[in-house]
Amino acid sequence: MASTQLDIARANPNAPTVAGVISAAPGSAPGVTADARPSLIGKSRKQLTTALQDIGIAEKESRMRASQIYNWLYVRGARSFSEMANISKAVKARLDEHFSIARMEVVTEQISTDGTRKWLLRLPDGNEVETVFIPEPGRGTLCVSSQVGCTLTCSFCHTGTQKLVRNLTPDEITGQVLIARDSLGEWPEPNTPSHARERSITNVVMMGMGEPLYNFDNVRDALDVVSDGDGLSISKRRITLSTSGVVPDIARCGEEMGVMLAISLHAVRDDIRNELVPINKKYPIAALLDACRNYPGVSNARRITFEYVMLKGVNDSDQDARELVRLLKGIPAKINLIPFNPWPGSAYECSDWDRIEAFAEIINRAGYASPVRTPRGRDILAACGQLKSESEKERASVRLARRRAEAQDGTQDEPGSAAS
Repeated sequence: MASTQLDIARANPNAPTVAGVISAAPGSAPGVTADARPSLIGKSRKQLTTALQDIGIAEKESRMRASQIYNWLYVRGARSFSEMANISKAVKARLDEHFSIARMEVVTEQISTDGTRKWLLRLPDGNEVETVFIPEPGRGTLCVSSQVGCTLTCSFCHTGTQKLVRNLTPDEITGQVLIARDSLGEWPEPNTPSHARERSITNVVMMGMGEPLYNFDNVRDALDVVSDGDGLSISKRRITLSTSGVVPDIARCGEEMGVMLAISLHAVRDDIRNELVPINKKYPIAALLDACRNYPGVSNARRITFEYVMLKGVNDSDQDARELVRLLKGIPAKINLIPFNPWPGSAYECSDWDRIEAFAEIINRAGYASPVRTPRGRDILAACGQLKSESEKERASVRLARRRAEAQDGTQDEPGSAAS
């Protein structure tokens, strides 16, 4: 669908230039009727096998069918059971009766002037999340969300202004990768080898909406599929999970996920970090860095990335840079300096460029790689810290009053129309 000025204004009221909204679903608050069939997306082959046995497919056949379905979903990108050419019509009919492999609805797909893409995705219950693809020479990074909203309230982050609605399920996390591959044309053509098409998505970062370690099990299960060589086949060395500092789950992340770790640090003093990243009040900097030193598999070949947003007059002094070097001593690390990306209503400003360069020079002289992240997708609010959907948790009292009013009017509450 062609973009309109209304589409662009809703996406970013302050952006004068946007490359365009290339697709949009009509309406802003549709009634949603959730598919009662469970989704097979995001399930491992073992889980697929169990699901097939539950609908009466024999054990031996279920293992074979599970492998076939797994290949069709994650290697071929099938969007319906009818596409699965090596499965009989009778079995496909049974699968379609009991299960779904439908994609989430793409509400809008925006393309920035720098080539960054952002998808607003509507979930089966009507809530929405955002996913971003960042193309770079020789690589492409997909930024995936783990929650609707965020349980944290980081003061510099736009997502943090949206209350947590709920965790995403494994199919909703994995489904973001499938939709991105759909849009980027990454699936092989029918009757061609699976490796015949060059990939645009080479890296996945769990840096979208939400705190992934507060949705640990679902994120772990989804990343198992994303990293499986027989699945979406993105190496764990190319998957990075970013946490604001859920200290008790950091070691578990290394043990059970084995992905690269990124820490949203952003300050070198507890009083400043308490304001910027309030989880610091529970898990202060010293405890967080101890967990990093003991992260399973950490080495010079598997360094931890420390993310540090540059905020003018807040955390960008030479003294801050020197203290950052001192704090990270002994941790195999690299430091990503992130120019602050403004969003409507933010109280912060980005550090001046010469201040960022001076900060980076101190870190570089200490022997740490400290690339300054180039802001991408600012014109469509797709840059770091800018993601936010319109989904909000509805208070139980409001929901109850609405349902009573609907009952008096003779209307019926649509399944999934409000988060519980």
